[in-house]
Amino acid sequence: MGFKDTRGTLFFDICRIIKEKEPPVVVLENVKHLIYHDKKRTLKVILSSLEELGYATSYKLLNAKDFSIPQNRERLFIVGTKSKKFNYHALQKVEASPLKKFLEKDGDFKILDEEEYTLINNPKRQKSGLIFVGYRNKKIRKNGVRPNTNHLSRVHKMPNRIYSVEGNHPTIPSQEASGRYFVYDPAGGYVRKLTLNECYKLMGFPDDFKKNSTIGTAYIQIGNSVCVPVVKEIANAIKKQGLITYESQTKVRRNIQEVLCCG
Repeated sequence: MGFKDTRGTLFFDICRIIKEKEPPVVVLENVKHLIYHDKKRTLKVILSSLEELGYATSYKLLNAKDFSIPQNRERLFIVGTKSKKFNYHALQKVEASPLKKFLEKDGDFKILDEEEYTLINNPKRQKSGLIFVGYRNKKIRKNGVRPNTNHLSRVHKMPNRIYSVEGNHPTIPSQEASGRYFVYDPAGGYVRKLTLNECYKLMGFPDDFKKNSTIGTAYIQIGNSVCVPVVKEIANAIKKQGLITYESQTKVRRNIQEVLCCG
């Protein structure tokens, strides 16, 4: 709902913090549809607000699959700087390996029985790198469903879709607390659920990252996070482009210390 939603109005709290701390660089991330929300007026307000605070702004859609992670995750990144504009073309992209390279070799996997899913014939690799191979045979809503289209209801629900480990994984959403992500392994000939650790890997987190002890909260944490390699590359590019000086780094460290001591 944009600025009509309390989550949307948090942006103005971000502006208040920016005005108080004056960081040399500001990086914002959101879903891709923010570009078109309210006929692009929402994005215009965000950019103009940052410019009024003295920042040169630029934005671009970035996909996790272009930064070594086999997840088709498009997100809008906005970078505001106190000097020259951030150059997105300087980002070093790395093609992702297939999903199977990120999966654990063994463990207590949840493998579906064959009657619990249906595979389609002749699956094709999409431009996104996804290979849709089938869907789970879950109970579906029947009221209002047109004759002979019952399977479409299954296919259109993201948790019901099954993708091959030979390609990428779809976007991990923030609303999924059950971790219902199932993949098909053609080599093994079975469909199984991704483990919690595998989901963290699909966001680029290191193996020693401290996970939330509550499983549902951990899955929501994954979906709400940014993809680590994407943000790391943005940070590296900010440094290489000289957008943060030694003096500004010292100021940032001082601000962080103030938060740690007083916050």
